[in-house]
Amino acid sequence: MELKDGRVTIQLLPDLAPRHVERIKVLARRNFYDNTPFHRVIEGFMAQGGDPTGTGTGGSDLPDLPAEFTPANRARFLRGTCGMARTSNPNSANSQFFIMFAPAPNLDGQYTIWGRVVAGMEAVDKIKRGQGPSGMVPPPADRIRAMRVAADVR
Repeated sequence: MELKDGRVTIQLLPDLAPRHVERIKVLARRNFYDNTPFHRVIEGFMAQGGDPTGTGTGGSDLPDLPAEFTPANRARFLRGTCGMARTSNPNSANSQFFIMFAPAPNLDGQYTIWGRVVAGMEAVDKIKRGQGPSGMVPPPADRIRAMRVAADVR
């Protein structure tokens, strides 16, 4: 993932969430994430993106995914963890995802973990923060410049 402040390398975790990892790969290969904003960013919590509308209500044309929650003894929401965003319906993840700035044990077992940042977390730390309790980012929001599957990059 290319951000304004550098490249972020995310290790995919298909052993935890095979359907969600496949979705991220399919969308990245379609260039779906390119130029999408981080529309919700909360200091000390997380940065959320993957919605082309930038409103938090958009997604891809693909169907929503069933939850692939991981027990906390296998994976936890720590700094750098990548999870899928969803509504109150656990089976509503589509394209939106978030990257954790800090641990959030309250999310363990409640949201799907699909990856972890293994390089470039300093670029994630520089994403523009949102305002108020919802963390909605006023324009202009920082954007994903490009997101690719490393195996495809030559």
